[in-house]
Amino acid sequence: MSEIDESWYTRPADMTVERTSAGGIVVRVERGAPLIALAREHDYVRPVIPKGGVETGETLEAAARREIAEEVGLTSLTLIQKLAELERLSFKKREWLTTHVFLFTTDQVTGTPRDTANHRHGPVWRGLDELSDMFWPEQRRIIEAHADLIRSLCS
Repeated sequence: MSEIDESWYTRPADMTVERTSAGGIVVRVERGAPLIALAREHDYVRPVIPKGGVETGETLEAAARREIAEEVGLTSLTLIQKLAELERLSFKKREWLTTHVFLFTTDQVTGTPRDTANHRHGPVWRGLDELSDMFWPEQRRIIEAHADLIRSLCS
C-alpha cells in the first residue's frame, strides 16, 4: 500500500458514487490521562478509528455504536457529542466517503470485535502523543483538533 496523500482528499469531477459512514473516537481515562481506542483492520500495522457504513434505517449514532462494537468490541459507550464530518475517497478510490465522527467515553478496557473476518484484535489504546502511525491522516487530525476537549474528559 502506498502512502496516503492529498489525492485521497480531492473529489474527482466524475465521482458519482457516494457512501455514508459513522464511527467514533472512544476515550478511556487511565491514571488521569486520556487513551483513544483504535482498531486494526486485517493485518495492517497502522491503526484507524473504528468506523464503517451506515445501514438502511440506521441513525448515524447507532451506526457509530455498531461499528465500534464490530471493530473493537466496545459496547459500554457514553456519547459526549458529534465532532465532525470527514470526507475523502474510499480505500480503493471508488467511492466518495462522508464519515460522521462522534466522541464517546467508556470504562471498558478490553473488547472482542464482532467482525472477526476483518478485525481480530480488541482495541489498541493510544495516548494523544502516540498517534503518529495512524493509517488515515484526517483521523489523526480530528483527534488532535479536539485534544483539549478530550483532555477535559479526564477531570
